[in-house]
Amino acid sequence: MKIAALQKTSLIDYPGEIAAVLFTQGCNFRCPYCHNPELVDPGLFTTPKNIEEILKFLEIRKGLLDGVVITGGEPTLHQDLPELMQRIKNLGYKIKLDTNGTNPTMLRRVIDEALVDYIAMDYKAPLNKYSWVVRAEVNLNDIIESMELIKGSGISYEFRTTVVEQLLAPVDIEIIKAEIGSGEKYCIQKFNPTKTLDQDFMEYSTFSPQFFDQLDKARNQGAIKEQIIR
Repeated sequence: MKIAALQKTSLIDYPGEIAAVLFTQGCNFRCPYCHNPELVDPGLFTTPKNIEEILKFLEIRKGLLDGVVITGGEPTLHQDLPELMQRIKNLGYKIKLDTNGTNPTMLRRVIDEALVDYIAMDYKAPLNKYSWVVRAEVNLNDIIESMELIKGSGISYEFRTTVVEQLLAPVDIEIIKAEIGSGEKYCIQKFNPTKTLDQDFMEYSTFSPQFFDQLDKARNQGAIKEQIIR
């Protein structure tokens, strides 16, 4: 398991919980707007952290932290992910897993083995635009299977989309909502170009403030209860 970084405390990455965040190294997508290029581009990889030291830190912080977020990169690329999750579970922590949904086999395993308490899946684009947005070949059946698996898991979850105006149009959000169907939570994340995998995207932007104002108004009126803006 390659852990590139440890964030010792976060109040925002695991809803309702104080958590540590583990960042795994490596990803099978090349989203040009990615804000963690050092976890995606092998040329930017650093020496992975020592797993035993991370677990020792988590043991010391028992009672001060509620949970652990495992994010990336793409955590499900690592075949020893379940073993790490089990060791974290043995310390008494709740676990949130962030994923791009490309490995439903791994998702099914960690769900069936009760290793995960919350899943956040990035739903990048309407299915017909997926490969273009993520700049990689995508098995769309895997995306659909992961989505349905998460929805039927009985655990807390959210789907989320980062909106870059040059990649997605407002109508794409409506298509995504239709593809996801009913769900527990759908988060629309504003693109914030502080750091990107593709440097050209530092000049790109998110949707207009008016668009987000309209979403807020519709949400407050109960028209789109599933939409949350982050």
